[in-house]
Amino acid sequence: MHEKNIVIQPLTQDSFAAFGEVIEKSGKDFIPINQGLTERYHALSLAQISGDHVAVGMSIFHNLFATQIPFQIEMLERHPYGSQSFMPLQQQKFIIVVALSFDQDRPDEQRIYAFMSNGQQGITYHQGIWHHPLITLEENSDFLVVDRIGGGSNCDVHHLSQPCWISEALVQSEIVNL
Repeated sequence: MHEKNIVIQPLTQDSFAAFGEVIEKSGKDFIPINQGLTERYHALSLAQISGDHVAVGMSIFHNLFATQIPFQIEMLERHPYGSQSFMPLQQQKFIIVVALSFDQDRPDEQRIYAFMSNGQQGITYHQGIWHHPLITLEENSDFLVVDRIGGGSNCDVHHLSQPCWISEALVQSEIVNL
């Protein structure tokens, strides 16, 4: 059995739609506010939460170490009771690894995708989407995180049957469309 190689794709609204939303100003309409001094890019992504005694919380995740490409992943996780959003605070690029579900309990290991944010894009994983924990290419980088805060277990972990390598695209034609 050979290891699977996942090629990193550019992050776009269309390519990421099955997994969540891309948070970005580019190509979006805005509402002028504050006497025309501010442009409001309204509701670029909406948080999803379910359960009793829960709320939407904002946190900062501080990643200490940079990831070097290529790298190997051995697990994926999902949050069944809430969405999760990540926005880079220093306009740093980061990698998003996601998978479609195979069934109610596990991801489809043959349908794992990797995307690269341009540093001005954030993402929201839809509730229940399988993904790898945050992967940044720069050490000491901060992300604003919006997710479900509250009781109960909201993180399922799946260990892959075999590791996958995440690598950069060598040829544009290798990019996979869903």
